Amino acid sequence: MAFAAAHQRPIPGAVATLGVSDRVSFLRKTYAHLGIALIAFAAITGGMMRFAPKMSWGFTKWAASGRWHWLLVLVAFMAVGWVAERLARSETSRGLQYGGLTLAVVAEALLLQPLLWILMLRTGGPSIRAEILATGTPLMTGAAASILTQAIVITLTIFVGLTLVVFVTKKDFSFLRGILVIATFGALGIILASIAFGFSLGALFSGFMILLMAGYILFQTSLVMSVFPPTAYVAASLMLFSTIATLFWYVLQLLMRLRD
Repeated sequence: MAFAAAHQRPIPGAVATLGVSDRVSFLRKTYAHLGIALIAFAAITGGMMRFAPKMSWGFTKWAASGRWHWLLVLVAFMAVGWVAERLARSETSRGLQYGGLTLAVVAEALLLQPLLWILMLRTGGPSIRAEILATGTPLMTGAAASILTQAIVITLTIFVGLTLVVFVTKKDFSFLRGILVIATFGALGIILASIAFGFSLGALFSGFMILLMAGYILFQTSLVMSVFPPTAYVAASLMLFSTIATLFWYVLQLLMRLRD
């Protein structure tokens, strides 16, 4: 789950106080690291499926074998996300910053594994489903590949479009902070209730989460432009990466539910 930074005002040494060249340099580093993180995320996700299918399938079966197992996965993921953010914000070691970003990328790739297996099971015919369940071999059909491609394109289009809105208009979206915090805790409450009482989160909830992540993109891009200090480009890229990964998760879920 993506959480916005707590800063509400520009801090000493923030990007907004820099010269134009320094500001452009910071933004280039931030989005370059973000691009590398996204490429690594795709590579690790696909690599787990290709080179470690038993591990991926085993984790998926365990996570799906009980409601409380998935709750443990989410709690562990949030704890890892918290640690990754703290490492990425280290002011003493660049190595710790990159360690935090790497930890977040690997965790997101692992969390995506169950959803990819579900995608293959739902879009495959009876014979494909039987083979997947019997052997734990990933079998990506044309329908599954199409949905996955659509999810990638939609996610990137939303992110790029909203980023351009902030860059072009230069509007400050920091006023969204309170709304996003309240909506995030509301979403967490719904997720926990669905796990505890066993009801399914439908397409409407996925749509709500997509809108929530869109709000985070606007808010966090404003932070990147005016709040983050010039040395915090790793932390800034991690913040944006977490939001994009969460957005992709719910876009993919929505497309799967609409197909069903």
